[in-house]
Amino acid sequence: MSWKVRALTAALMTIVMVAIVTFVATWLALGIDPGFPWQWAKAFIVAWPIAATTGFIVMPTARRLAERIAGAG
Repeated sequence: MSWKVRALTAALMTIVMVAIVTFVATWLALGIDPGFPWQWAKAFIVAWPIAATTGFIVMPTARRLAERIAGAG
């Protein structure tokens, strides 16, 4: 898999995951109030680059492991 495809896959996958996780974590910590959208946005902006970078780095190893477990490799 080319680095461009890996980067795009990591970006797309983690955008959805981080949006959901930061929404739930922010909601549980603060509840829904007028400041919620701003707090959620701040949490997303901090968390997403970390998740995307981690996904890009870990993806090749995770894919090989998944192939081994599934017997496809």
